[in-house]
Amino acid sequence: MARFVGRRRVGLRLAIGVAVAALLATGCASGGNATTAANATDASAPITITLYTSISQPTIDSVTSAFDTLHPDIKVSVFRAPTGSLNARIATDQRTGGVRADVLWVSDPLTMHGYDSQGLLKKYTAPSAKALPAQYRTSSFAGAGLLYLVLIYRKGLTPVPTSWNDLTNAAYHGAVAVPDPGFAGSAMGALGYFGEQKGFGLDFYKKLKANGGVQVKSPEDVITGVAQGKYKLGMTIADSAIAALKKGSPVEVAWPAPGAIAIYSPIGLTAKGKHVSAAETFEDFVLSKPGQQAIAKTGRQPSLPGVPGIDKPASATIVSPDWPAFFGDKASLFAGYQKIFGS
Repeated sequence: MARFVGRRRVGLRLAIGVAVAALLATGCASGGNATTAANATDASAPITITLYTSISQPTIDSVTSAFDTLHPDIKVSVFRAPTGSLNARIATDQRTGGVRADVLWVSDPLTMHGYDSQGLLKKYTAPSAKALPAQYRTSSFAGAGLLYLVLIYRKGLTPVPTSWNDLTNAAYHGAVAVPDPGFAGSAMGALGYFGEQKGFGLDFYKKLKANGGVQVKSPEDVITGVAQGKYKLGMTIADSAIAALKKGSPVEVAWPAPGAIAIYSPIGLTAKGKHVSAAETFEDFVLSKPGQQAIAKTGRQPSLPGVPGIDKPASATIVSPDWPAFFGDKASLFAGYQKIFGS
């Protein structure tokens, strides 16, 4: 009897040992599966790229929303600021470890030429860029869209302005506004065109100043000032002016002679971006038809031929600065401008 009890106890101990071992094995297996699941979750988490831009918020929102639909595995974190503030951010980054963006998308090619000359851009040509006009492409960046600088004037104004020279017309003395080239890239582009154009040059700005022309901060400030009746007319961006007009603002838009000034907005990759493949995917999307259509939805003009954009008159003439030449002359032209209007 005692032997039987002893054997039963031994058997019970063995059973308990087996059960404990099984539980331990199950626990280890469960722990392993949990770790594997966690690793799988981490591996499938979206990659986040950082975009530095001076492009308008509605355009950025439209493009990033369309991109997210097609590429949910890549998220775009956006830092948006006017050109001057964006330059300051990049300068700060350079002093504290390097540019933190993966992609740069700015309002004018002159700014991008500056970044490229500092070695901040990666040499890369997106597949979609090959469909763009040659004048909107370099080995480091490509034009994602176009801005047109035009005249905006108060509704009912007489005489009606029809040319850039009307900014110096005595009929509008003391009531003309222009944006600051030191703040707005589009205004710097205008300086590039007028500064080297026969019949204009810096003398154009001298005449404008002598006519009581006022420098304001941004193209949007010009629109606001004209709408409020503070100014009679001024220089601004076409899509913003048209949007104000459609919202009922008491303004009109003129596509002036010798032409509205076209400024392309370049996009490019940073030389030391952390997520190169994802950044390339984003740039290629922006320059592709779906990306260009997302830009067009916000009233801006895409750079890809065949994608309808801004509502401009069929008779409108378009002109552009000689960007490479202007890049070489920027310092002297801007210094000359500042002597006229101040810094």
